[in-house]
Amino acid sequence: MEQLDYEQMNGLSLAYIGDAIYELTVRNHLVAMGLTKVNDLQKKSRHYVSAKAHAALYQLMEDDQLLKENELTYFKRGRNAKSYTKAKNTNVVAYRISTGVEAMIGYLYLSKQEERLQTIMEWIFDQVESGRTNNV
Repeated sequence: MEQLDYEQMNGLSLAYIGDAIYELTVRNHLVAMGLTKVNDLQKKSRHYVSAKAHAALYQLMEDDQLLKENELTYFKRGRNAKSYTKAKNTNVVAYRISTGVEAMIGYLYLSKQEERLQTIMEWIFDQVESGRTNNV
């Protein structure tokens, strides 16, 4: 597999990779929880994967001071990227935050920070499953 230079990638390319990694990690987690019906998997995944969920999770990341400085840099690269697509089923602010979260995940994956990526994903699972994202 070709090694991508994450330092030279724009925010939207990082988000594109991050979206795939994030989605796959969430799907693995839900199946590991014992969910088997596709309809149930789709409904449950929305709590983790939607732009609204990403915005709520990012607010909690800020509240908990979870992210390191370099992670915030890549989040901002994604959040501030000029997107030519419109937000669907959400507002522009949540869409941009979601892109930032995905870019940060892409950065962690491409920079081979597997342990940190796993830590953040486990933190995300804990926030969603404890109902903390419902209060944001």
